[in-house]
Amino acid sequence: MACNLSAGRNEVCKESIGGIQGVYFFNYTTGSFTFEGANTYDTYQTFAPAKLITQLPASQSLYFYSLKGTSAYTETVNSSRENGTTFFSQELVLNLKKLTNEMSTQLKLMAYGRPQVIVWTNNGDAFVAGLKLGMDATAGTIQTGAGLGDLYGYSLTLTGLEPYPAAWISGSTSTNAIPTSVLNGGTIVYGTNS
Repeated sequence: MACNLSAGRNEVCKESIGGIQGVYFFNYTTGSFTFEGANTYDTYQTFAPAKLITQLPASQSLYFYSLKGTSAYTETVNSSRENGTTFFSQELVLNLKKLTNEMSTQLKLMAYGRPQVIVWTNNGDAFVAGLKLGMDATAGTIQTGAGLGDLYGYSLTLTGLEPYPAAWISGSTSTNAIPTSVLNGGTIVYGTNS
């Protein structure tokens, strides 16, 4: 039966840290992600354990946003005994400091589209949120604050509803979220401090 458990879990060491150090946005694609053993998206979760992403769709442009502070990612399991359904809610909350014309334009494009997002944790793990259906901007503010110490910048919430948990990227580390082999001919576009 497909829902039988296949592994146990010991108590783990207290060596993890929380938070995310950055995100990579890429425009929504139904292009082919490659998983361990050349599995497709619709079969990667049917194996135990779920297979890692070994290649992104070819020649993607990924837009990196460096983060520090209160940005966070949360994934919630939604399962209904009555309806016989299970899905995963993915929520990414970004707090981006400093208002700029360029960032206001990018925020508008995020709201219009449904990008896929690679979340890179402070622990060195990376995974793709919105892999099958993309992430939608569901809330956000552009704010100056009232006091001198208030946020002068953006707060943005992106939400995804997916049939499976976020898919993890093979080979990610605390110094490199996306190995060259996984990037698959793509390019990473870094921002500026202006």
